[in-house]
Amino acid sequence: MFDVITMGRIGVDVYPQQIGVSLREVETFGKYLGGSSTNVAVAAARYGHRTATISRTGADPFGAFIHDALRGFGVDDRWVTAVPGLPTPVTFCEIFPPDDFPLYFYREPKAPDLEIHPEELDLEAIRRAKIFWVTVTGLSQEPSRSATLAALRARAGSGVTVLDLDYRPMFWPSREEAGRWVREALPYVTVAVGNRDEWATAGGNASVDLAIFKQGPAGVRGRRGDEEVAVPPVAVNVVNGLGAGDAFGGALCHGLLSGWPLERTLRFCNAAGALVASRLSCADAMPTEDEVEGMLAHA
Repeated sequence: MFDVITMGRIGVDVYPQQIGVSLREVETFGKYLGGSSTNVAVAAARYGHRTATISRTGADPFGAFIHDALRGFGVDDRWVTAVPGLPTPVTFCEIFPPDDFPLYFYREPKAPDLEIHPEELDLEAIRRAKIFWVTVTGLSQEPSRSATLAALRARAGSGVTVLDLDYRPMFWPSREEAGRWVREALPYVTVAVGNRDEWATAGGNASVDLAIFKQGPAGVRGRRGDEEVAVPPVAVNVVNGLGAGDAFGGALCHGLLSGWPLERTLRFCNAAGALVASRLSCADAMPTEDEVEGMLAHA
C-alpha cells in the first residue's frame, strides 16, 4: 500500500541561472525534475511517506533522467512508462521576483503524460492508496481524461482523493470546457485545492469534505464541514514562486496523513510553500519536516 499516489504531468524544468533577465539574455540553465503532480509526490516523499506517481515520458534521454530523479527522491516509478514517438516535455521559465514567472511549455505534438490509458491503470493500487492526487490537466485531453475519471471512480470514496484545480489556460480550448470536466470529476473527490481563478473555473464552491482556497498574499482558507480556518502567509524573499503550490500540496498530504487539525495543517502548508518560493528549483527544493517546523518557529 502506498501512502500517496499522484497522477498527471511530468517533465523536465529548465530554469535560468540568471535571475531578473529574459530568456533572450540568459546564458546558463539548470535541469530539474518537474510537473505539478510529480512535485507533490516528491514533496510527500521528503516527509517519509511511501509515494508513487502515474505518468508517461518520451523514450529519450530526458525520460531516462526523469526515472533517475524519481528514484533519487524516493518516489516509486513503476507506473511511469515511455511513449515511442513523443518527446519528454520540457518547460522553460523566466524569473522576475517577487511575482512574475512566465512559463513556456514545450509539449508538442502531444505530451506523453496525456497518453495514459484506462486499461493501463493498476486500479487496485489506486483504491488502496491512503491519498490519491490528480490534477485538472489530466482531464484536458483523451485518453488521459478517461483514465483520470476511471481512477477517480475506482476510488469509490476510499481514502482521501484530492483534485488539484491547477487550471492552465494553454492546455484547454476554453475555460468553459475546463469547467465542464472539472465538474465531472468533483463528485468523486473528497478534497479540492485551488486559487480564486481556479475555483471560478470549477463553477464556485464544491461539495467536498475539505475545500482549500489559496489567496496569494492574503494567505489561505480551508473549509471542512462547519469548520472554517484562515491562515496568513509566511513572509520570505521570493526567488522562484513556481514550486510553492506543489510544496503546499505535499505538505497537505503530510498533514492529512498525520491527522493534524486543519489550522496546523494549513500553517504547515503555507510554510512549506514559502520555503520553496525562496529557492530556485521545484522538486529539488522540497523541504523536510524539520525545515518547515524551523520556519514556523521563526515566523
